[in-house]
Amino acid sequence: MSTGWSWGYDRYEPERERLIESLCALGNGRFATRGSAPECPAGPVHYPGTYLAGCYDRRRSAVAGRTVTNEDMVNLPDWTPLHYRCRPDGGPPGDWLTPDSPELRHHHVRLDLRTGTLTRQLFFRDAEGRALRVVHTRIVHMGDPHLAAQRSTFRAYGWSGTVEVESVLDGAVTNAGVARYRNLEGRHLTGHRSGFEPGGTAWLTCRSHAPGTRLALAVRTVTTPSVPAARTATPTAPVQTYRLPVAPRHAASVVKTLALRTSADRPPGDPRAEACAEAAGASAFPRLLTTHEAAWRRLWEQGELHVPGESGRILRLHVFHVLQTLSPHTADLDAGVPARGLHGEAYRGHVFWDELFVLPYLNLHFPEVARALLMYRHRRLPAARAAARDIGATGAVYPWQSAGSGREETQELHLNPRSGRWLPDHSRLQRHVGSAVAHDVWRYAQTTGDRAFLHAEGAEILLEVARYWAGAARYDPDLRRYRMRGVAGPDEYHDAYPGAATPGIDDNAYTNATAAWVLARGLDLLAELPAARCAELAHQLSLDGGELARWEDVSRRLYIPFHHGVISQFEGYGDLAELDWEGYRARYGDIRRLDRILEAEGDTVNRYQATKQADTLMLGYLFRPRELHELFARLGHPLDDDTWPATEAYHLRRTSHGSTLSSLVHGWLRTRTMGADAWRYCEEALLGDVADLQGGTTGEGIHLGAMAGTVDLVERGITGLEAGPEGLRVKPVPLAQIPRFSFTICFQGHRGVRVRVLPGRLAVRVPASPRGPVPVLLPDGRRVCVAPGEERWFRL
Repeated sequence: MSTGWSWGYDRYEPERERLIESLCALGNGRFATRGSAPECPAGPVHYPGTYLAGCYDRRRSAVAGRTVTNEDMVNLPDWTPLHYRCRPDGGPPGDWLTPDSPELRHHHVRLDLRTGTLTRQLFFRDAEGRALRVVHTRIVHMGDPHLAAQRSTFRAYGWSGTVEVESVLDGAVTNAGVARYRNLEGRHLTGHRSGFEPGGTAWLTCRSHAPGTRLALAVRTVTTPSVPAARTATPTAPVQTYRLPVAPRHAASVVKTLALRTSADRPPGDPRAEACAEAAGASAFPRLLTTHEAAWRRLWEQGELHVPGESGRILRLHVFHVLQTLSPHTADLDAGVPARGLHGEAYRGHVFWDELFVLPYLNLHFPEVARALLMYRHRRLPAARAAARDIGATGAVYPWQSAGSGREETQELHLNPRSGRWLPDHSRLQRHVGSAVAHDVWRYAQTTGDRAFLHAEGAEILLEVARYWAGAARYDPDLRRYRMRGVAGPDEYHDAYPGAATPGIDDNAYTNATAAWVLARGLDLLAELPAARCAELAHQLSLDGGELARWEDVSRRLYIPFHHGVISQFEGYGDLAELDWEGYRARYGDIRRLDRILEAEGDTVNRYQATKQADTLMLGYLFRPRELHELFARLGHPLDDDTWPATEAYHLRRTSHGSTLSSLVHGWLRTRTMGADAWRYCEEALLGDVADLQGGTTGEGIHLGAMAGTVDLVERGITGLEAGPEGLRVKPVPLAQIPRFSFTICFQGHRGVRVRVLPGRLAVRVPASPRGPVPVLLPDGRRVCVAPGEERWFRL
């Protein structure tokens, strides 16, 4: 159930519990806690988890006769556990109650998106008619990034006596939230110690193995009525036990207030002492709730998107989870964009290219957060340079999967759950991630006007990626063009040619086209830089005229393969066999993970024209039609009016949509071209997580890129919005299912520029300020300025 600003579930269904835990997770951009039931430990049904942005640990595992190393986002000690049982007057204690208890009669979960508050309500009744209502209210404080709190209230019906409550801080946790990874080492915490402060605050300290981040969690437990606690502690778990008197009309409550500190905090200090002091000094729960709600109110003012109806509710949930993962607090951290948010352990919490889909939203609403995420990439530029040297290349090679250090974290083996076989993983050949980082740098600067970043850290990133592409290209005298061999594209299905002894495919169209784009932008950037900065970079990077001449040549002569009048996915793609799509759908139903199906059959997807997700068609997502035509014209491949539509239709028929990003990209493309099937893909993108369309993956963590991308699809896709130095360019396209909406952006120093779209009309309102007017470029070529304090409507 979802209504207005709430997202809820009316009954307890164990098979949905992990989905609920992910979708109802709470976070503040620094850390997040899954929306798990506080009564239940990790097991087949429940999986509590708390994750800290940028906190990783590296461990070795023995898999399939090999030793592999993986770096995982660490599951931190669980601060939420609260166990309880009833003792009626004159009777023995009952069993510990959980949502799985047979006495459970009602269960309701409600997530308040406006205030970032999670409420779980449980109602138990035993055979004698005695009942207990329990209400848990949880927050992860958006105002103070070190705090979280949980209030549990107990009401008795038809009996009086005591509720025995155990408040636990559980350090005996592992990373075990993804079944595919359970053969890998999941013990990431060591050196546990626990105890109590004189005032009763429980504390627990531990550290990760490598790099050895020290962690301290302190929990202050307060009961109403106030009763003494019995305290026990093992190295991994301080426990406080209370006996709370209850009776009809006399409720009792327990409030747990968490403070989380680490050795990575700035300024550095003693994590345990700071956590204990902060927990002990934190406000009471009502005050914490008030300040938390105020912080969320400020976020919504800046990050608002309003779309009527059910689509709007889902989009609001998506914005909510983006802001919980990447809030203004993130700007103070050294953290990237985890592909599955801070919501679970899928992809081991790694950073992929998903920022390509997330940064457009942040650029328009929270530019300081977008800049911080690009600084994560800049700090790892030395590692990217080292990665290039390791393969005999120049420039910078960003890893397909990044974590703490910036080295390549892509696993060497991956498990196919269908066959049970461990297989080589060649996805690290997706060199196009470097182009995505460079693209993010350029688009951020164009959108925000932050030329200072572009000329400083941004220039170093973009130029080093360009240098790699120029060096990686190999001239083919027969084609009289440059080629990129031995790569993998966004598709991920094709990592080798059929029967080949070595991995990689040649001339992936997306990879080559984006490499050409990066080289061209690198030359543009050098041309616009002040002379002193240009000379500084030339000296720092040892750039000379001969190398730049090669950049120019490669940017114009990279090879783009075509077949049957369409852009190929890669050289030789058109020669692969056609798949019996209908036959496989009839046999398997869901064929999104066609690669696993074929491998389990003893076949390989490398033999077929079958694509996991948008690959060649990503070019239409990344570049507006005008940009795409300019790019291909520069490469000597002018696109006529038929080539791109034919390319889109060709590849769309051969895509299984095995990634949540695929329906998003296709929805974007079909919306912009007003395709009759546009809504089909948009709706699938919207429902990807809330309906768990990928079959159990949402419970392992939400898909952050897809969530942010659906918001961007409305704000930039339907609106045709481009924010740049010349102003706000708009070119709306009608989408019947989302005919009207509004959102507020930051632009040219104005915070709160409001855009409203209605059928055939568009309005721009600029808040009153001493800043200059905002230029708006309309589809008919008009350029209109909207003054501060003014709203103007335009007919389209």
